[in-house]
Amino acid sequence: MEVILLEKVPGKGNLGDKVRVRDGYARNYLIPQKMAQRVTPKVLEAFEARRAELEKAQAEKLAAAQSVGERLNGQQVKIQQKAGVDGRLFGSVTSADIMEALHKAGFESVEKSNVRLPAGPLKAVGEYPVQVGLHADVVAEITVVVEGDIA
Repeated sequence: MEVILLEKVPGKGNLGDKVRVRDGYARNYLIPQKMAQRVTPKVLEAFEARRAELEKAQAEKLAAAQSVGERLNGQQVKIQQKAGVDGRLFGSVTSADIMEALHKAGFESVEKSNVRLPAGPLKAVGEYPVQVGLHADVVAEITVVVEGDIA
């Protein structure tokens, strides 16, 4: 299916690009998230009329993400979890736990889907570098310190 992108989509294109994507990806993700519209002459005409408005909204989102990213970069977040004497956790630290810790630290705009744990949940006591993707162009590095709470 051919769609026109209404905002930057990582790996697909920028605002205003006409791209060909799989039908399911367009129907189930891009169109419901208002990231794209199916290409028709009527939609192209409406898009060109709204292009400046969409570019302004995209620039505002980027500026907001950059300001949060600057404050977030280099932050250290401490999370307490029950652990055994060998340092392994009973359970794990997930992206939801990291998001909650960031909310407590005053970063309300961070969502669970923004926290990137490429190796999966954290399962041991220690310090871990974690990336937080606030926007397609803004990625902040934080340090998550997992402390053992030996019960």
